[in-house]
Amino acid sequence: MYAIRGLLSVLARLMIAAIFLMSAVGNKILNFNGVAEGMAKEGVPQPKILLAGAIAFLIVGALSIVLGYRPRLGAFLLLSFLAAATYYYHDFWTVPAEDAERKRDQMIAFMKNLSLMGTMVFLIANGSGPWSLSGPAAPAAGQTSEQVEEEE
Repeated sequence: MYAIRGLLSVLARLMIAAIFLMSAVGNKILNFNGVAEGMAKEGVPQPKILLAGAIAFLIVGALSIVLGYRPRLGAFLLLSFLAAATYYYHDFWTVPAEDAERKRDQMIAFMKNLSLMGTMVFLIANGSGPWSLSGPAAPAAGQTSEQVEEEE
């Protein structure tokens, strides 16, 4: 049972981190100036500095979760990023009612980010699970995985 939980925990951490790593590497780094210009248009102060910080938060947070090394800190970094990005970019409440399609799209993006924020809060509360660098230890000699689960 411990091996199955460990495997599922690793798979889940990879799946959670994928969106953040792809966002950092596939979008923000490769299109740094364009993203910074877009941030300025949205009213983000000091966009190039904050974009560099956002990239760092995304990469460090995602790798922290994947590896399970200080996952609560990594989840907090990603939660911070998500809160700011959601406020500045998915403010559906400011979209005029006449622009129903844009309002709907922004609400969907807002709800997706809200879901990801919930994931980060869950990781902060519960850690990254087995098979992580900061996670629970494997069963000791003579100890069953159920005994390890009871100690958690």
